[in-house]
Amino acid sequence: MRILNSLYYYRPHYSGLTVYTERLARELVLRGHQVTVLTSRYNRALALDEEVDGVHVRRVPVLLTISKGPIMPMLLPIADHLIAEHDLVHLHVPQLDAASLALDGRLHGKPVVVTYHCDLSLPPSPLNAVANTLSDLANHVSLTLADRVIANTADYAESSPLLNSRLEKVETIPPPIEVPRVDPERVAALRARWGIESGTVVIGMVARLASEKGAEVLVRAMPSVLREHPQARVLYVGQYKDVMGEGSYSHRLAPMIEALGVHWTFLGVLDSPDLAAFYSLCDLTVLPSLNSTESFGMVQVESMLCRTPVVASDLPGVREPTQVTGMGVTFPPGNHEALAEGMLKVIRNKAQYQAAPEQVAARYSTQAVTDRYEELFHSLVEQRRKRDG
Repeated sequence: MRILNSLYYYRPHYSGLTVYTERLARELVLRGHQVTVLTSRYNRALALDEEVDGVHVRRVPVLLTISKGPIMPMLLPIADHLIAEHDLVHLHVPQLDAASLALDGRLHGKPVVVTYHCDLSLPPSPLNAVANTLSDLANHVSLTLADRVIANTADYAESSPLLNSRLEKVETIPPPIEVPRVDPERVAALRARWGIESGTVVIGMVARLASEKGAEVLVRAMPSVLREHPQARVLYVGQYKDVMGEGSYSHRLAPMIEALGVHWTFLGVLDSPDLAAFYSLCDLTVLPSLNSTESFGMVQVESMLCRTPVVASDLPGVREPTQVTGMGVTFPPGNHEALAEGMLKVIRNKAQYQAAPEQVAARYSTQAVTDRYEELFHSLVEQRRKRDG
């Protein structure tokens, strides 16, 4: 099959959505499919056209960016050409242009699949209010035109205003999760590099420093944890400088983090082997997301695959991995006192919240997820061919 994916940002941009798309695309290529990713050239240093891990990446020049959305006047002419060459159109939303691409796909007689990653919920501002409204309108059109809609969980689909009225065309497929095998020598080396002394409670968080990720909830929870574990440390993995659209949030949070001193360390982005070692050396990880922009939280399953339990926000979709695996607890979103209680509960009873990684992988591995997508794509392409024939 020839599969065309479309999303605003692809690698080397780092986010859950880009990682999701990259893993699925690479695995489909390994199975013999031709995969193209149509995305923005958000950085002019990036090539317009290249092959990455067997995936054809076509980047469209960006005229300007409004909020976090790239404006690309040449997107539709380029997309029209690519849609004609492919068997199936796979759209990743939120994406304002997905509505036009879905319509173009239908006009070309190609099956259209929409993977609905989340409801867009930008921070309050006049500009973001317009962006939220336009996003909802575009999502409505995309979902209406789609042959099938993919959601991470039934829990999230039922809670989403845009999905719960279309459940007859919704299928639930979890995100593809993968981490390398943990290397004990690498774990020891990272402990030494980061100065983690024996007996120190290590709390991990993996996310961009963005307002919806809820880092400030963890900041406010730390004093309660430190009263019981005075040497406890937060190790924060992910982009924390110059995060697109998050300058004011970072500036507001900086004094709160500085007040924690040695108890909070930014590590930046880690490569996969170091990330697996990081999860392994943590006593627990935290996913304190605040709103429906977070629909699952792939990092919590990565943590579980390294036998490290999780404390996550009790949000639709986000709460499912801890419930399914038993590897953690949830807390009311934004409640730092409840987060502190949850962290202390897991620290005191860590063994109670651990499970065999094989049990987690059976449900969430890239191979298992791609099996589901491949079966769906084959079915839709065959249906369309029979209908056309």
